[in-house]
Amino acid sequence: MGAKSAQRMAFHLLGRDRGAAREIAGALLQAVERIGHCERCNNFSETDVCGICRSPRRDSGLLCVVESPADLVSLEQSGAFTGTYFVLMGRLSPLDGIGPEELGLSKLETLLASGAVREVILATNATVEGEATAHYIGELARRHHLLATRIAYGVPVGGELEYIDRGTLARAFSGRREA
Repeated sequence: MGAKSAQRMAFHLLGRDRGAAREIAGALLQAVERIGHCERCNNFSETDVCGICRSPRRDSGLLCVVESPADLVSLEQSGAFTGTYFVLMGRLSPLDGIGPEELGLSKLETLLASGAVREVILATNATVEGEATAHYIGELARRHHLLATRIAYGVPVGGELEYIDRGTLARAFSGRREA
């Protein structure tokens, strides 16, 4: 949603539907108080370990690293991936002061060192920062003697995963390559 759309919504709620505005505010407050991060994958979760990480149907040996929860949702909707995830909550951006510490890469490294992961699939966005992040994590995976692959096919350079259609994402997973 853009700034103009948000402004129109705010004016509508304030001018014509203050009850709905209170409901939205209450729901947001409840979400802020109840939702934290999964101990394993760092995604948003109401429990210590999210449903994806707890699921016995997921292949815990396949770890897909994404930048955001929205990227995880897009990949889940594609139905192309049955492993587990690690959500960075951002990407490396030295100019913005975002380095490995700010992304919690020490938590990722602990997971990689655990012996449970056999392949790290790098599904960061095809931006300069996303590519740099993928390269850094690929090196980290190789230091732990793990296969690091990068999604391919159909993800345009400069594209954001959350805006890519399901079929394109499914093809990107089937055509991934070593990073």
